[in-house]
Amino acid sequence: MKNRLFPFVIIASVMAGTVPALAHEFWIEPQSYRVTGDEPVAADLMNGETFKGARLPYFQTRTKRFDIVSGDTVAPYQGRMGDLPALTFQPVEPGLFAIVHETKPETLVYKTWEKFDVFAQHKGFANIRVRHAERGLPFEDFAERYSRHAKALIAVGAGAGSDRALGLETEFVAQDNPYTMAAGALPVLLLYQGKPRADAQVEVFERGQDGNVSVFLRQTDAGGRVNIPVKPGHQYLLDAVVLRAADPEDGAVWETLWAALTFAVP
Repeated sequence: MKNRLFPFVIIASVMAGTVPALAHEFWIEPQSYRVTGDEPVAADLMNGETFKGARLPYFQTRTKRFDIVSGDTVAPYQGRMGDLPALTFQPVEPGLFAIVHETKPETLVYKTWEKFDVFAQHKGFANIRVRHAERGLPFEDFAERYSRHAKALIAVGAGAGSDRALGLETEFVAQDNPYTMAAGALPVLLLYQGKPRADAQVEVFERGQDGNVSVFLRQTDAGGRVNIPVKPGHQYLLDAVVLRAADPEDGAVWETLWAALTFAVP
C-alpha cells in the first residue's frame, strides 16, 4: 500500500506535480471514506483543480501539522519521506475520524498582475485591485505567501461522532455528521483564527459515483455558517480562502490561507 521513493524522485514528483498548480486547491482524499473497523485507513494529499489532481507524497519539510483525531484524542502522524499514500493507519475503534494537515508557508512570485487578479476574483475578492493600489504595491514582480489548512472526515464502522474545531488558523467544522445525518443539507461553520468568518465565499465541489464533478458557490452568514446541499452517494470538497496583507519586508505582499474539508455522503 505504501511506496518508498528515492529522494531525487520525491523532489522531481513534488516539483512537477505542484509548481503549475500552486494557486489551485489542496485537499485530503481518503481512498475510502467509509471503512470497517478491521480495515486500515489510507489517504492521499491532493493538489489540482475541480476535485481532480495529482497525488503528493508525504514530505516532512513541507508539513507543519499532520494529525489523526477521534473524539478527544489527537494523535500526531509522521510518515516516511515519499510515502504514497501520504497517510496510512489502523484504527483501534470505530467512530468519526478527522484527518488534519497543515502545510508550512511557501511563496509564489507573480510577474504580472493579471494572473493574481484572476485568482483573487475567483476566490471572492472583487476589490483586490483597489486594496492593492491603496497599499501602493507594484503590479509586477510581487509575491504571495500561501499555506494550506485541510481536513477530511472518515467513517470507521458506523462512523458515530461529531466534528469539532481543531485549532487550525482557518478551518471548516461540520455541524452534523455526514455519515449519520438525514439527507438534505450539511450545516458547516467556517472559522478564521478561532472565530466565525462572516460573508465568506465557499466553493463546493460535488463528485458523483460516475466521477463527474459539479461546482457551485455558497456564502457564509453573519455567524460564519452555511448550509451545503448534499446528495447520497456523492463526495464533497469545500474550499475557502483568506486573503490578507503581508509585510513586504518578509518577502511577500499578500498572504493566502486555504481551508479545505472533504467528506462523503453514504
